[in-house]
Amino acid sequence: MSSVVRLVDLRDTPLDVAEVVAALDDDASGGLTLFVGRVRDHDGGKGVDGLDYSAHPTALDTMREVCERVAAEYDVHGVAAVHRVGTLAIGDIAVVIATTAAHRGTAFDASRALIDTLKAEVPIWKHQRFADGSDEWVGTP
Repeated sequence: MSSVVRLVDLRDTPLDVAEVVAALDDDASGGLTLFVGRVRDHDGGKGVDGLDYSAHPTALDTMREVCERVAAEYDVHGVAAVHRVGTLAIGDIAVVIATTAAHRGTAFDASRALIDTLKAEVPIWKHQRFADGSDEWVGTP
């Protein structure tokens, strides 16, 4: 991992926003942008009771590759990404990403690229359980 990519992990335990922020602490960064993805109580007009995240064995390596790519493409000082796997309830944190840079614009741009690319490329699949008893897999090939 490069010195810019400071934290990348998949966890089956609750995520800690403060840990991500602390991993990116440095005196040169004037901007830190943070995105926290949480489990919502609805999707597609249906009530959601909870969900499970499953990750392919290559998911962590792919997350690292995406973080390294964002670090190389943007003038950032720090990059961090942590994603949860396992069973999550409504309101639980599913993903935390953050970037730091000298200026806020770069940090915002890098963070958007990071979360959008992680969602598009990392093989993590969501199994939603709906209030009506139905279920749905999201993100599977």
